[in-house]
Amino acid sequence: MATLPPVTHDAETARRNLRVGLMAFAGALAMLGLGYAAVPLYQLFCQVTGFGGTTMIATEAQAATAAANATGQKISIRFDASTASDVPWTFHPSQVTDTITIGERDIATYVARNEGSKPITGMATFNVEPEQAGKYFNKIQCFCFTEQTLQPGQEVTMPVLYYVDPAMLDDPNMKGVEQITLSYTFHRTSAPATAAPAGTN
Repeated sequence: MATLPPVTHDAETARRNLRVGLMAFAGALAMLGLGYAAVPLYQLFCQVTGFGGTTMIATEAQAATAAANATGQKISIRFDASTASDVPWTFHPSQVTDTITIGERDIATYVARNEGSKPITGMATFNVEPEQAGKYFNKIQCFCFTEQTLQPGQEVTMPVLYYVDPAMLDDPNMKGVEQITLSYTFHRTSAPATAAPAGTN
């Protein structure tokens, strides 16, 4: 009866290295999957709590209630825009600062233009400074967290409908805050060029 040749030290080492490599690859895939899952979960958590300077999402009814509680006090809003290094867009607010009435809805617009030679799909993330203002900055309509595709040379104007909750006036942590900064950053996504055009949300 034929017998199998004995496993050499080199063969055993190669087999062990292969097993470790496969385990590392599987671990990397699992971490990647968790990373993608963590983004929407973290986004939902922040939108519910205002954590980390994340703005809140408001309904028309909530906006009407805030307007009814407006006292006429004003606050300055500064708008900021940037893009990731792999997004060849120009992206900027139409107006850098605005003075609004706390509780009353207002609208801001951002302009994006694809300076590249290919269609690019991006998605905007956002935050508010100072962080404690996040739970009082309410957006009724926004282009954030929605894939936007721009064709080469295409330029779009994207609106943000928002208000600042009058409840901030009763928060001691907001004492002395005279300006709130709303920042957006566009990141490239892997979506196909057939994604919904920018400015439709």
